[in-house]
Amino acid sequence: MVDSTRFLKILNVLYGESVAASTLPALESLMDSWRGNIPVPSLEDAGLSERDIMLITYGDQVREKDASPLHTLGRFLDRHLEGSVNCLHILPFYPYSSDDGFSVIDFRQVSQALGSWADIENLHQNFRLMFDAVVNHASAQSEWFRAFLRNEEPYSEYFIEMKENPGLSKVVRPRALPLLHRLGEPPHDKSVWTTFSADQVDLNYHSPRLLLEVIDLLLYYTSRGAEFIRLDAIAYIWKEVGTSCIHLPQTHLIIQLFRTVLDEVAPHVKLITETNVPHKDNISYFGDGRNEAQLVYNFALPPLVLHTFHTGDASALSKWASEITLPSDQVTFFNFLASHDGIGVNPVRGILSDSAIDDMIQRVLAHGGLVSYKHNPDGTSGPYELNINYFDALSNPNADETLDLQVGRFIAAQSIMLAIIGMPGVYFHSFFGSRGWKEGPAQTGYNRSINRQKFDLEQLETELKQENGRRHQIVKRYKELIHARMASRAFDPYGTQQILDFGDAIFAVLRQAPGNEDKVLCLVNVTDQLQSIVVNLQEIFGAGFDTANVANLISGKLIEIQKIFSLQLSPYEICWLTVMNTKES
Repeated sequence: MVDSTRFLKILNVLYGESVAASTLPALESLMDSWRGNIPVPSLEDAGLSERDIMLITYGDQVREKDASPLHTLGRFLDRHLEGSVNCLHILPFYPYSSDDGFSVIDFRQVSQALGSWADIENLHQNFRLMFDAVVNHASAQSEWFRAFLRNEEPYSEYFIEMKENPGLSKVVRPRALPLLHRLGEPPHDKSVWTTFSADQVDLNYHSPRLLLEVIDLLLYYTSRGAEFIRLDAIAYIWKEVGTSCIHLPQTHLIIQLFRTVLDEVAPHVKLITETNVPHKDNISYFGDGRNEAQLVYNFALPPLVLHTFHTGDASALSKWASEITLPSDQVTFFNFLASHDGIGVNPVRGILSDSAIDDMIQRVLAHGGLVSYKHNPDGTSGPYELNINYFDALSNPNADETLDLQVGRFIAAQSIMLAIIGMPGVYFHSFFGSRGWKEGPAQTGYNRSINRQKFDLEQLETELKQENGRRHQIVKRYKELIHARMASRAFDPYGTQQILDFGDAIFAVLRQAPGNEDKVLCLVNVTDQLQSIVVNLQEIFGAGFDTANVANLISGKLIEIQKIFSLQLSPYEICWLTVMNTKES
């Protein structure tokens, strides 16, 4: 049996001693009902290694006639990703009413438009799965909310009704939309809290019954095959009038409660927090390194890499990467450059200057991108997110450049994401070489659609077969990078990294496996010009290595090299150097 004092301590702070005492038995009973009913893989299978790569995709990303999209997705990925990607984040696949899945109508069902739980189970045969826990809010069309409007128990306390209009000026807003909306038909209409939109009504964690419902939901997801649970918009879940309603201590306590429950009932499951906020606030969701999320989205990385290639200057990225730390060896970053959302601006506030951020915004607009705005506490609005496909963000679609140069720039950027400490997450459109969907925002009415295009299976397959085409070239080169990463334990997500200085035109990181001698020196030219550098491998790898065993991991070939040598890197060239042991060579 678990030591209940840990649960009681959290519940006492959230609800007071009396309510906590009555809630604890219900929580323990809930855990007991799931204990033993969730398959737990071996400790080795549950861990993370350099071989773990996460693909981020919608359930209906590829479609064909007379087949469920999830089934089609599975067959497509089996053909194209076998041996390259072993983890799959299926963006919300539940019945929904808006926001491409993030306004959930029923948290426990698979949308009939996508398929069934059987399709999810089939995907789990070949992939470790990440599910979204969209637990900050529910759809205004959900049965939960409709029952709330009817004052039915227990749903009458599942949402936040604001009968008065207290001062809410301190509330941090991620959208330039009203915070409160009056929903429902008179006389049962109510003014409710809506952080993101009128169709996304915030859940009320002041209700212990709602908290238990959500914990039961998380355990249900684990029983359905989730090995990673993404806590969407988790920073906003606790509301307290008179505060910012973001990053509150109660929010961290709830995450700690989720973590403790999962550690007891499903210890193989990893929590990952999605908090598109400044870096310092973002990494607070690691907690002490043992009690909150095992992975945190590395939100500063996408705009920093973009800035690096816009300017041909890696100094800001290198400085930031040299200073990032983790609170323990049990947590790591979830690295990504693109996702279903845009490129957040807030994560680099305080890292890049305001003028550098403004320059990046103007470059994105010039490349055909869009900008989404948020409300500031002082009543003004400010840029929140850059909405653009990452390939287009790096290369102007109207520029007079060769495809080879643009693909090289794109792959060079991806190599940085794959090289630094953490677990990589690759968005479908990045892996398969998409450009922006210009018609999307006009069709849907929201900017993020520019990077959310869905495909006809036959058409996508045809494009991928064109050897001189963008998609084919990017997939080929992406796989080469991934296989190089898988070839060395130095890229262990829990390993170490050291940022080296070869000048502003070069991003250089030395990766090393935990408790192991394996090292890889990763170099990338972030400019469109030839760069020459001097590399002292004796300082980097130590004095005892044999130069005959130095290999370029990307090509997989041994190279003739001296301990101190000059290296020329072509525009956007990537070089990963390692020392192979005798058996490997």
